[in-house]
This record gives sequence, C-alpha cells and structure tokens, in this order.
Amino acid sequence: MVAPLRVGIAGLGTVGAEVVGLIERQKRTLSLRCGRSVRVVAVSARSKAKKRNVDLSGIAWAKNALAIATDPKVDVFVELMGGVGDPALSAIEAALRSGKSVVTANKALIAKHGSRLAMLAEKHGGALNYEAAVGAAIPIVKTLREGLAGTGIDRVYGILNGTCNYILTRMEQEGLSFAECLKDAQRLGYAEANPSFDVDGHDTAQKLAILASLAFGTKVNQSAVYVEGISSIAPEDLRAAQELGYRVKLLGVAVKTETGIEQRVHPTMVPRISSIAQVMDVTNAVTIDGEGIPPITLVGPGAGGAATASAVVADIADIARGVRALPFGRPVAKLKATAKAPMRRHEGGYYIRLMARDLTGTAATIAKRLAEQKISIESIVQRHPNGGAASVNGKSQPVPVILITYATTEDAVRRALQAVKQDRVITGRPQVIRIEKN
Repeated sequence: MVAPLRVGIAGLGTVGAEVVGLIERQKRTLSLRCGRSVRVVAVSARSKAKKRNVDLSGIAWAKNALAIATDPKVDVFVELMGGVGDPALSAIEAALRSGKSVVTANKALIAKHGSRLAMLAEKHGGALNYEAAVGAAIPIVKTLREGLAGTGIDRVYGILNGTCNYILTRMEQEGLSFAECLKDAQRLGYAEANPSFDVDGHDTAQKLAILASLAFGTKVNQSAVYVEGISSIAPEDLRAAQELGYRVKLLGVAVKTETGIEQRVHPTMVPRISSIAQVMDVTNAVTIDGEGIPPITLVGPGAGGAATASAVVADIADIARGVRALPFGRPVAKLKATAKAPMRRHEGGYYIRLMARDLTGTAATIAKRLAEQKISIESIVQRHPNGGAASVNGKSQPVPVILITYATTEDAVRRALQAVKQDRVITGRPQVIRIEKN
C-alpha cells in the first residue's frame, strides 16, 4: 500500500473551503488516478469559529500557516491566504526548505517572488505548482510548461481579467459608459470597492509576467510589463469597432520580437472573427501561437471558488502521482533577465479617434501629418454629430474622425498626433487603441 498524500491548507476562504470539499468528494477518483489517496490532515485560518460550508471534522487545526509548513506530518503545503509578502511568503519558503511540495493560487506572490521560490524548490526537491494563479480552471501553465515543451512559442496573449471583460461586454452590448458598468460590476461582486487593480490592468500584468516566463524562459518580472487600463474606453469606440469588424478587449500580450520579449497590457482591438473576440462576460481565454502549429485558444472561468479549487486539486494530484516539473519549465539559472520594452518601438495597426474642428483644411492637415510619419491609412470614417448638423445654436461642433492605420510604429503615431495637436485642428485628447491581428 502506498501511503496517503498528506495535505495541509493555509487559508479557508471561498477557495480553501472548496478545496477541502472537492478532495473529499473526489477521494475515490483521486485515489484511482494518482495511485494513492489524498487526505487533508491540517488546516489554518484567521478564525476557527467562522461557519464554513464544509466538514472539517477529523482535520487538525494549526495555530498558523508556518506551523503547517513545518509540520513533519504534512507532505504538501497549500497556500490560499493571498498577499505578496508574509505570512504567505515565509510559510512557502519554510515548506520548500523542509523538502515539502507547495501548491498556491497566489499570482501576486509568484509574479514578485517566483524565481526565488523556484530556486528553493529546485534545491530541496519539492514541487512548486501554481496553475490556479493564472486563469483558474484554464490549464494554461501545464500547457505551456509541459504540453508544448517541444514547441517554440512566438506569442501568447489573452483575456486574463474577468472584471474588465464583463465591463467591456456590457458597454458594447448595452451602450453604457465605463462608470455605469463598473458600478454594476461592483454591485454583482465582480469588482472590488477599489477596482483599480483590475481595471487599471495590474491583475492582468501579474498573470502575463508568469505566462511570459513559461513561454519564453524569462525571469518573472512584472515591472517589465507595459500597462494601460480600460477606463478611457468610451461607448463610441466600441460602436466604431463593431462597424469596422473589430471588438475591444483588455489583452495581456507577450511576443517574441527581434529586439527581445515585448510584454504589454492594454485595451486592444481584435478581429471579430477571431476566437478571442468571442469570449464575453467574465470568461477568460488565452491564445498561444507556436512554431508549426495553428493558434491554440484555451477558454474557461478565470476566477471563482470552484474553478480555482479545480486547478489547486489538479496540482495536488500531480504531486500525488510523483510528477515534478521545473516551476518555469527551465532551471532558474537559465531564465533570462528581461526589461520593459519601449512601447515607442511597438509595431502594428492602430485605431485613432479624433475630434476634428469643422474648419476648412482640417482633413488635409491631419493627412499631411500622418504622411510625414509614413503612416498609411487603411480606412477613415467621418461622422457629423447631431444628425448631420455641423453646428448647434450657430456654434461649430467638432466632428469625430476615425482612422484605422496599416502597420506602423507607435513612435510614428505619437509624433503625428503631437503635430496635429500643435496645429490646433483637433480638440481634446486623441483616442488611440492598438490592433492585434490573428
């Protein structure tokens, strides 16, 4: 008889309680698939008295996470407390130093300390599994690290934040403003009271930094990711995108270029016929472009107790089977340092929305400035507001002009728009959204 795999869990919130319940419900299946049983033997949480919808009888209560991490009767330490520092960090380090394997759903901690923790896992022989940290139930970590181990990756990109995808979906479908949709997302529990971490793109950036490491062998470095959020997106941008054959998504993109690995998070126009464009509401998706294979898109729930617990238990099952993969697919010593790629070097198509003054020569001035930077226009749309009236109460009104460019550099776009602003033929700030082709 093979001894049971003894699991200790620190953190009994929604995910932690779900993990305990899932292991109990699937104990027979896990035993058959893993060749040994899996048993939760210890837990810790801030409050022992809190009511939880899970049976904890027969499971030992530890005084804190560190006690579980150093308990010789625990084989696997599962960290579900969250937080980028202690107590999660010190407990994981203690578990790894003692030779234990670790499973975590903590994206912030992996994004900041992943390389350091991976080195400890290598040195002491334990596993460091974190599938739930990126995309919850979407098996993107295993796909990049193991499933595509023999495939060169050119680009990995995706919708990695359900809150932003929900907001953009509602804005598009109902013509609502960003502020209105954000308020509704908060009411439904999709967005926090302080939503900046999600809507400003930082949650996506943490996940992208992890995916880039897996895809390209770079050290996990969130500071190497260029980040923009979605608060500047207006309903008129989504309407224009639809008319032009695009849809707006907040994407995290990591791509191999001639000058290195470019990592960026920003609102992006994607062709409506693409797989990623079909992903709506709170659903997440990741697309992988690999050498010699068509694009692979994985779609699924990127958050939630059940989805996250599913990934955590799958990581535990790997350990029970004796699977030990290098945390980032390569020895830590072989991971390459990476820096933030200057966005001015970025090349691609652009959507540009200008509020042009209704004056003679305005269009010619805009065209001249674009031509000076060798920017070619794929399409141009000009709309008169107020049902075609060029003025209201005798006062001339700005006219929305929408441009779609062929591939160019960000530097050229910025230079052209700066010149247009100095010419005083537009009002307000130009709206610029990058286009990501299939």
